[in-house]
Amino acid sequence: MPNIKSLCVFCASSAFVEEKYRNLGVEMGEICAKNGWRLIYGGARGGIMGAMADAALASGGEVEGIIPEILGPQERAHAGLTRLHIVPDMHTRQKKMADLADGFVVLPGGIGTLAEFFEIITWKSIGLHQKPVVIINTYGFWDDLLQMIEKCGRERFMHKESAQMYDVLPTPEAAQNFFKSKT
Repeated sequence: MPNIKSLCVFCASSAFVEEKYRNLGVEMGEICAKNGWRLIYGGARGGIMGAMADAALASGGEVEGIIPEILGPQERAHAGLTRLHIVPDMHTRQKKMADLADGFVVLPGGIGTLAEFFEIITWKSIGLHQKPVVIINTYGFWDDLLQMIEKCGRERFMHKESAQMYDVLPTPEAAQNFFKSKT
């Protein structure tokens, strides 16, 4: 059973998301700080990402961001983090986040969040890691995706066991309880 010291959280950097989604990020950031878990994330200052990082820092937590060079010039990088890694590309970013994390959380997000989730699950399915992965499905945000994954299993495009490589929980608080059981 892994000892959780750091969590990688995948989520949106869009500044246009509803406040209720930003609040999930704030809650997740506060939870990481309160439990002494280092927050690992994509390094952006906007959207759920920025709200989460700011909340963790304000609560006395350690926050490590990993951002690709291409996003740096657009001033998307969060300048106030405990540590910011600027990496050459998205693939290096994903690998670094995975290497630093003891577990993964998926909050609402778009295409980047989906790419991160699917890559980390693919890596788990081929044995590159056995770290816990949690999808936070507050407001039913991920319902359609979860149904599609189930369909892929039913239609035998993937092993049905692949859907058991992650846990779906309703709130950041439920994720806190889940990860506390892993320490």
